[in-house]
Amino acid sequence: MPGSTRRIALLAYDGVQTLDLAGPLDAFAAASDLRQGAYNTVVATVEGAPFSSEAGMRITPDCALADAGAIDTLLLPGGEGLRRPGVAASVAAALRAAAPGLRRIVSVCTGIYGLAPSGLADGRCVTTHWKFAADVAARFPAITVQPDAIFIKDGSIYTSAGITASIDLALALIEEDFGPALALAVARDLVVYMKRSGGQQQYSEPLRFQAKAGDRFAELADWMLAHLHHDLSVEALAARAGMSARQFNRRFKTAFGASPAQHVETLRLDAARDRLTGSGASVAYIADAVGFRSDDAFRRAFDRRFGLSPIAYRQRFAPHV
Repeated sequence: MPGSTRRIALLAYDGVQTLDLAGPLDAFAAASDLRQGAYNTVVATVEGAPFSSEAGMRITPDCALADAGAIDTLLLPGGEGLRRPGVAASVAAALRAAAPGLRRIVSVCTGIYGLAPSGLADGRCVTTHWKFAADVAARFPAITVQPDAIFIKDGSIYTSAGITASIDLALALIEEDFGPALALAVARDLVVYMKRSGGQQQYSEPLRFQAKAGDRFAELADWMLAHLHHDLSVEALAARAGMSARQFNRRFKTAFGASPAQHVETLRLDAARDRLTGSGASVAYIADAVGFRSDDAFRRAFDRRFGLSPIAYRQRFAPHV
């Protein structure tokens, strides 16, 4: 249907996550401002009754889902409401009833708690908020959960990671429907990346490190991030932590599941990815700034970790806005 209007229904409920609902709505509205008639959106509930978001915002829907008319895409936002008794079951039933007339079914964040019990995603690969990935995988063994994805398309089923990833997925839908030029224009309008960098990681390695760091490592975590270009050898880090190199190495591996050298390389590569997509600095400059001995060592480490060169990574992920 090139050029035709897509009608998108967003299925809400009490306890929906506000941004899961508002983020995609704003993205589709921006697309329609830039290309008249691109999308027609409707906010629906199962019964058509007003609802309150997880943050307490009171919202009146446009209609009940059964009265929404012909729908191209149904989007189910996440929210703690889907983990309340009975809510997921009614949402799942509504999804099953609507499914035959839909081209796409989209689950945002923990919307998977309503999609998975419908059976419509059985045999599919999906993603969700990282905090709930293990629980979803245990509860719904008929689906395959990939916890580190920003979003996944598997046939007619689309799923996204936590909260702000709803905008990443909305941009992907816009690109699929109307091409990259419109998706990029919407990204510019919303002041977001069209394609977020990071190879699908939902939260960065520095945040992972800081979240795990106990009192003994807390100061070290902050210092390492601010001094990536310094000597971060085991000996130097151990001295800073007030331990012997052997003791530090053992305790670090126990706490973080990786050696200090492996973790330092990850921090440096993570910082390099951000600089590659967020600045026009040369590869040699970035390599030096994040602490690699040479740009050649940086290129080899980058290719080994991400499967492409720094230049190719920049060309693929930089927003060019």
